[in-house]
Formats: sequence, C-alpha cells, structure tokens
Amino acid sequence: MLKSCQNRWYSGQGSALFNAEMAQSALAFHRKIEGYAQTPLVSLEVLAKKLGVKKVLVKDESYRFGLNAFKVLGGSFALGCLLAKKLGVPLSEIDLKTVASKLPEPMVFTTATAGNHGTGVAWAAREMGQKAVVYMPKGSPQASVKRVRGLGAECIVTDVNYDDTVRIANETAQANGWDLVQDTAWEGYEEIPTWISQGYMTMAAETVQQIADADLPKPTHVILQAGVGAMAGGVLGYLVDALGVGTFKTLIAEPRAAECIYRSGTSDEGKMTVVEGDISSIMAGLACGEPNPVTWPTLRDNSDWFFSVEDKVAATGMRMLGCPLRGDVQVISGESGAIGAGLLYLLQSDEAYAKVAKDVGLNAGSVVLIFSTEGDTSGARYQQIVWEGLHAL
Repeated sequence: MLKSCQNRWYSGQGSALFNAEMAQSALAFHRKIEGYAQTPLVSLEVLAKKLGVKKVLVKDESYRFGLNAFKVLGGSFALGCLLAKKLGVPLSEIDLKTVASKLPEPMVFTTATAGNHGTGVAWAAREMGQKAVVYMPKGSPQASVKRVRGLGAECIVTDVNYDDTVRIANETAQANGWDLVQDTAWEGYEEIPTWISQGYMTMAAETVQQIADADLPKPTHVILQAGVGAMAGGVLGYLVDALGVGTFKTLIAEPRAAECIYRSGTSDEGKMTVVEGDISSIMAGLACGEPNPVTWPTLRDNSDWFFSVEDKVAATGMRMLGCPLRGDVQVISGESGAIGAGLLYLLQSDEAYAKVAKDVGLNAGSVVLIFSTEGDTSGARYQQIVWEGLHAL
C-alpha cells in the first residue's frame, strides 16, 4: 500500500524564497482580505494515544474563506503581487475591493486546476473585479466545475490529463494576452508560481503561532502532501526557517499513480523526474506528474522521507478524521487532505511497516503535524468513501 525511501539528498539548506520573513508578508496580505480568519488547529488526543504517539495536530483548512480548501491562499497572494507589479505600487497598497478602479479594463486570469486552485483563482478574481478562465483535466468532478462557475469564472473541461491541461491553459493565455496564474513552474515561468507557494506559507505561519499560543509542544514530525510540490515546498521552507534546521522530520506523501516527487527523490542524481501516462487518483489535487522546479530544491534539501501511497490510504485518513474516536474533534477532510492521516495510521498500526515507522523515528514522544488541506470538496465522493467504504484497506 505504500513505498518509502529515506532522502539521501538532504542538506538542510535554507531557502531565500520560502522563509519566515516572506511568510509574514503573505500573512499580512491575507489578514487584509474581508472574511479572513485563522483556520483551526486541533489536537487529536485520543487518536494520538491509539497510535502510540504524544500528539497528533491537524490544521483544518476546510474553513478557509468559506471555500473548503487552502489553495485560495496562493491564488489570492499571486494575484495581489501581480497587480501590485502591474500598477507599480507596494503590495501593501493592494485592496481587493478597490483595485479594479485603478485598472483601465478588467484583466483576465487563466489557470489549469484539479479543482481547489482554480476555485481560489476564480474567487480572488471575482473579489478583485477581474475575470477568470479555468481549465480542468478530464475526469474532474462535476461538483468542482459547478463550484468554479458559481464564482463567476468560465470553466472548460479538457480531454487530457492535468499536465497537458496546464499546457493548454498556457497556450491559450499567450494567444489571448491573458495572465496565466499557475501553481507549477517551468523555464521562463517562475515568478507567479513562486508567489503562489509563498502565499501557502500563511497556513504554516498560523500553525506555528497557534502552537505557541496553546502552549503545545513543537512538532517532531511533519507530514506534507505533494502534487507538483508547490504547497509542500513553500510550507517546508518556512517551517525549517521558523522552527530550525533538523528540529523535526518531514515526510512527503503523494499518490502512487503520480509519484513524481518520490521518483525525483529516489533518482540517481536527485533531479526532477516526470511521471507520464495515466496519473489519475482519487486525490485529484495531487494527481500531477511533473514537479515544480521552484520548490523542488527545498524539498530535495529538507525532506527526510518520501512516500508513495495507494488511494486507499487517503480514503482511510478521510474515515479516521471524519469519524473520530470518542473525545476527539471531527475533521471533514477530502481525498487530498487526508493522505497524511492515512499514512500515519498505516505506519503506526500495520506490522508490515513497523520498521519504517521506527526508522522515521515515530515513538511515544512524537508530535505529528498534519495539514488537512481540503474538506469535502466533492460531496458525493466523500459519502461514497466515508459512508459506503469505497477504497477500503
């Protein structure tokens, strides 16, 4: 059900792009947005005892701006930076509600998405009085399409996978003079993906502050999910700077069908490796076959372990969080959000992975931090998995 590999390319090298100073800039921007509030950080005490660790801390992003996912943090910050650059003003002067009056005509933002990123871009464009055109790969849930369209954006579902949909969005943007707001990068397109990953650091900055405010112990282990690695790299870069190099172990988890970060980490030279062909997974937000070159260096230099897991692991995490042990708080977590909980459960409960858990350093003193990055973004699929037992272990 899972493959694991210790990262032999670990160096502990910090990042000039993803650090505590930049995270505070992103946090300050998000705090100015109407409706901003910290999302909950919950401590699942009963689950921790069941799994034989000291603490299980879960950051619940299902409350973010009422959009049921964290990705609006990246899209909104990138649009803010883009408009500040275009207008020649500091980011601190960008007000989402008034920026449209400073532009001669509405801008058109376009992106490719498996769901949550496109929702974030569509929402931010609407808040700024701009337009959005969102492309989604084949097999995208109809609920995600409706959600994007409900935010006033045009939504086009392609007949190709995610990575090829990114290419379509880029080509269309170039042909029409639109601004591509994509959460992965390639040669010649790095600035906006960098802003997006920096925007994600707000989630981690909140978490560190919440841990301090609640007088909780600092994490000894952090589990981060990866698609292209945009969130994982940004958050990891911040945590290394904020908490200190070598103070915690980082486990990167991704779907078996789209294990591009895992393959990159296990490659002979630590270089980015592409997964081609069918990369479909219930974890639609993580079903990406090409690593983000902006964040890969941070993942390569600071991750401790790479994991590739089957869909049933994420499904187990959804059931664990959605149907908690008595005394714990319920967390509604979608497929891409629950992979960390599922991985932790497997490591701590399945004898087949006892050695891996020991090598990772999981024990009675471990404080494990997990980011549940989305809620039930596809209600029908959530019910199939949590109620009907789809993708059981």
